Amino acid sequence: MLAEIIVDVPTMQTDQPFTYFVPDKLAEVIEVGMRVEVPFGNSDRHIQGFVTGLLDTEAETTLKPIIRTLDLAPVLNQELLQLADYMKETTFAFKITCFQTMLPSVMKAEYQKNFVLIDRNHPIHTYFSESESLAWQEVESLGLLNQFKKLRAENVVELQYVVKNKNKVKTIRYVKSLINPDRLSSVIETIKKTAKRQKQLVELLVEHPTQPISFYKEQGLTTSILNQGVDNGWLVFEEVEAYRDPYKHRTFEQTHSLALNNEQQQAVETILSSATQEKSDVFLLEGITGSGKTEVYLQTIASLLAQGKTAMMLVPEIALTPQMVERFKSRFGEAVAVLHSGLSYGEKYDEWRKIERKEAQVVVGARSAIFAPLENIGVIIIDEEHEASYKQEEAPRYHARDLAIWRGKYHHCPVILGSATPSLESRARAQKKVYHLLHLSQRANPNATLPSVQVVDLKDEFVQKNTSTFSRILQEKITDRLAKKEQIVLLLNRRGYSSFVMCRDCGYVLPCPNCDISLTLHMDTKTMRCHYCGHEEAIPHRCPDCGGNKIRYYGTGTQKVEEELQALFPEARIVRMDVDTTRRKGAHEKILQTFGEQKADILLGTQMIAKGLDFPNITLVGVLNADTALNLPDFRSSERTFQLLTQVSGRAGRAEKAGEVIIQTFNPDHHAIVLAQAQDYEQFYQKEMQMRHQSGYPPYYFTVKISCSHPEEQVVAKKMFQIAQQVRQTLSPQSILLGPIPSGVARVKNRYHYQLIIKYKREPLLQGLLREILEESQKDQRKNLYVSIDNEPLNFI
Repeated sequence: MLAEIIVDVPTMQTDQPFTYFVPDKLAEVIEVGMRVEVPFGNSDRHIQGFVTGLLDTEAETTLKPIIRTLDLAPVLNQELLQLADYMKETTFAFKITCFQTMLPSVMKAEYQKNFVLIDRNHPIHTYFSESESLAWQEVESLGLLNQFKKLRAENVVELQYVVKNKNKVKTIRYVKSLINPDRLSSVIETIKKTAKRQKQLVELLVEHPTQPISFYKEQGLTTSILNQGVDNGWLVFEEVEAYRDPYKHRTFEQTHSLALNNEQQQAVETILSSATQEKSDVFLLEGITGSGKTEVYLQTIASLLAQGKTAMMLVPEIALTPQMVERFKSRFGEAVAVLHSGLSYGEKYDEWRKIERKEAQVVVGARSAIFAPLENIGVIIIDEEHEASYKQEEAPRYHARDLAIWRGKYHHCPVILGSATPSLESRARAQKKVYHLLHLSQRANPNATLPSVQVVDLKDEFVQKNTSTFSRILQEKITDRLAKKEQIVLLLNRRGYSSFVMCRDCGYVLPCPNCDISLTLHMDTKTMRCHYCGHEEAIPHRCPDCGGNKIRYYGTGTQKVEEELQALFPEARIVRMDVDTTRRKGAHEKILQTFGEQKADILLGTQMIAKGLDFPNITLVGVLNADTALNLPDFRSSERTFQLLTQVSGRAGRAEKAGEVIIQTFNPDHHAIVLAQAQDYEQFYQKEMQMRHQSGYPPYYFTVKISCSHPEEQVVAKKMFQIAQQVRQTLSPQSILLGPIPSGVARVKNRYHYQLIIKYKREPLLQGLLREILEESQKDQRKNLYVSIDNEPLNFI
């Protein structure tokens, strides 16, 4: 038997199946979709590979054999293998990269280098003792690396590359009794009267015949007593597999379906009708904030589970709040598996195994949960579908929405894209009847109304000599809410203390030594930090350029605002939520729990607080500077600003108490801010589509971004101009090329980045051309020159 295997070498030359011989001992075990360890190349290098096909033909003697399988069952089913083919074509990634993206991190190979002894008569054999091999690190720590390299040349030892499997199953040690309860008294007679612990052990074994070892330790019995029990034939130890459950310390009270209003009911019925007919329809569920989209999802899933189907629900990483997990766990209990970056590697692996073993029927997760090995899917839901975090920024550069639609077609099931502010691309597809548009125009809670929104012009505040971060009206409103014991959410889209440090004498701004960007001041760590490469250094007290002592902080970050807020409202209990305060595991949940239990009055944070929060006591939302995203040189900046303002405004007044929103801006007349104030998505859509049409941007054009990087600017610029020339010669004059130009931040981690944007409507030769560019770039990788292709990029700077 022969096996076709994709090996773990991500290059163009190896992006194809290699044929290996299947040894007889593996013939009954091996299956398509399994991971295997195989020899590769001329050396003794062993690498991981994925079996993509089996051929029942006679083996050629020249073929290399498979060393071993790394799995007992396939980790990739037939559907995921086909999905990898689709991803390879649309994201211009290597198939091995697609396979590895589909699996939990612990299932990615870790390679270990070992020295193996060949000549057993050589004096070096003493270092090997009983073992057949020595790890590279061990030889290095003994200071013998040079000697071993010489011995390798003399064929005394050889170097092997071994695949180390990281996906360990967690087990709990149990004690299992072998004592027949009827023989208890006769067993006790054999024990010395002074051996009280042994007597206690025997009695416990009869009372509790199967218990974890921790149970006996709690009763005061030591490991040596238990080992004596093994020697006496009273008990045996058993390793029992256990899941690492991230929610084991949480209890979820069972909830039941809520009454739906007419719009919600119609949406559920329309989706279920499509599911019953096994149609792969795509529904765009456009519902204002607080319109009860989640209840539509829950009731749709409940109906499909009753029919024996499974369901998948994706939410943006930052909106995967404990609230969302709670809603699903409370409704569907143990049937829910959760996949997101807040879990440890082991927890993620165990949640994945629950799905793979069909123990979980509902998957709730962030972007990568789209690869969950669910079978018989009844519905796929992407909540907040407009979120940029559904697009992966590194290879394979997939968009979860596209993969959801592909999987929907595979399973003949509907896909729901939900949002209060759909992306223009999705809304345009609904307009063209490619997607089916479902509307929710009223809040689910009949007592809740949309908040009133007030825009404050910060230019007027400066005229009035108010240099505070908070406008006078916002300060008044905060004072009022604190007096009423109501809660406040404040959004500032910038973390850190201040955005840069500048010398007032010479204008010097402290830069990152590795990137073309200024360092950000972080007062909690008393350091200057780069948000691109992580470089840190001490805060300067004198200007490094002119030696002056007039170093000042400019711009405002969440840390600085928190200080200012505490000074203005000393009685207020403030919690801050940004990347810095949510680094530790469970921190995100802890902050929201504190706020939910009303142990804090003000929640201050970056855009991670704009989505998914549903607290009835929030009556005031303040946006401290609405212009942060508006000033970015990106054609989507207006759309992102409108979406963010609408989303964060939706946090206020979700129950009986009326909500108010204060938006502070230097651009009060900008259409994104004016229409966000009116909560008028339809008007914004019309206005923005008109502008996109005039300037020739998506959804009127398709786009591709080609990027290139190298430590020397001259090299990368030359390469990009060559690529641009190649593109111009191949594509029709109707295509538009933007660039080549340096990327928004031209130097990151000591590498210069250039980019080229292609805008086109129909170019049959483009796919082939991009493949050709990638193939040619493989030779350049030896010169440290890297080319990447991003199909339909969401980030243009």
